[in-house]
Amino acid sequence: MARRTKEEAAATRDSILDAAEKLFVEQGVSRTTLQHIATAAGVTRGAIYWHFDDKGALFNAMMERATLPFECALSVLGKAEAANVLDDLRSFIVEIFRVTETNPQARRVFEIASLKVEFVSEMDAVRVRRRESQAQWMAQVIERIELGQSTAQIRQDVQPQVLAIGLWALMDGLIRNWMFEPGSFGLVKAGDQVIGTMLEGIRTR
Repeated sequence: MARRTKEEAAATRDSILDAAEKLFVEQGVSRTTLQHIATAAGVTRGAIYWHFDDKGALFNAMMERATLPFECALSVLGKAEAANVLDDLRSFIVEIFRVTETNPQARRVFEIASLKVEFVSEMDAVRVRRRESQAQWMAQVIERIELGQSTAQIRQDVQPQVLAIGLWALMDGLIRNWMFEPGSFGLVKAGDQVIGTMLEGIRTR
């Protein structure tokens, strides 16, 4: 019986987080109340407070259980070898586009974190999470660029830090624009072409 009660509590918690995720995407974080979430999840507000102290805690729990697109793809670059650094970088970034386009939960949480939340008080955890993910992404990309220079695959006049910033901005901008109008272009197809063109410009001839 105790095990069943524990499983039921976990299921209720997940249903609350699922409802919150859906509502945050549809109407934004600030406009979504705990009552909205309770109604959508089919529970009482008391049930929400049993699992979460407030909306900020609920929001942070929703963020913690999800993996953002650029976090999903980090393993791709980690497995890459030194033979073709530019192709590795291209595959890495295109994998981020693929996760965004094909993984509904990763896309929803990225959309909430990027477009549907104000970075204030209790919601500031998402800014911290994004900053940490970006720092990890940048470190790995800079490492690959430096490897490409040491193996004469990337031009020596390229500044790794500057290029990494540019790649991040290009990737982030493409994803944001695609989220505003998903039907306007294919994120994977267009993203692959754009990133490929940029990376070809730094190849050693």
